[in-house]
Amino acid sequence: MLFSEALKKESQHIIDDIYNDPFIQGMLQGDLPIDATKFYLRADASYLKEFANIYALLIPKVNKLEDVKFLVEQIQFIVEGEVEAHEILAEYVGENYDNIVSEKVWLPSGDHYIKHMYFNAYAKENAAYTIAAMAPCPYVYQAIAQRALQDKQLNRNSILAKWFDFYSTEMDELVDVFDKFLNKLTEACTVDEKHEIKMCFLQSTIHERNFFNMSYIEEDWLYGGE
Repeated sequence: MLFSEALKKESQHIIDDIYNDPFIQGMLQGDLPIDATKFYLRADASYLKEFANIYALLIPKVNKLEDVKFLVEQIQFIVEGEVEAHEILAEYVGENYDNIVSEKVWLPSGDHYIKHMYFNAYAKENAAYTIAAMAPCPYVYQAIAQRALQDKQLNRNSILAKWFDFYSTEMDELVDVFDKFLNKLTEACTVDEKHEIKMCFLQSTIHERNFFNMSYIEEDWLYGGE
């Protein structure tokens, strides 16, 4: 079994949990709370900015010009292409997307997730660590969207169904490239290194779950005191 396939197999139970959690189920039914939707958009706008920065940190770790070109294109997609999915949610909310995300949010679960990716980008020379920390993001969205389109409970009358349409195909190339990176970059790794890289992937999958739940409950920093 290829390394990338083993990672996906081990993460499947987490993805099942994400799918059955209230955020995705709300999207599936077409009744996701408006405040949770806006919260997600604000949090994801902050997340994607950092995701683009981590792509930039990944570029010096790859050797082929075609790989550099692909990573640059992915940065461009984050800036322009993925906004299409956000616009779908903004239309569901009934507000302008730019107005929604003008209010910035930076929450504990998102903070933890982003710092997990930065740590692997800065602390590990092998790009496999960075990619393993990044790869669950597109993979989770792809897997959830493709499952939703086969689900009889999907509310096709809701505009939220278009969000699943978008992610059911838009992540395909990125997931495929990340898989190839992971398979190639782990060929010479020791058993212990492969275990560390697997943990990076699984931890990010859990971070994905926490990110959706963070949005649904409108998480905040609990500083205490008065």
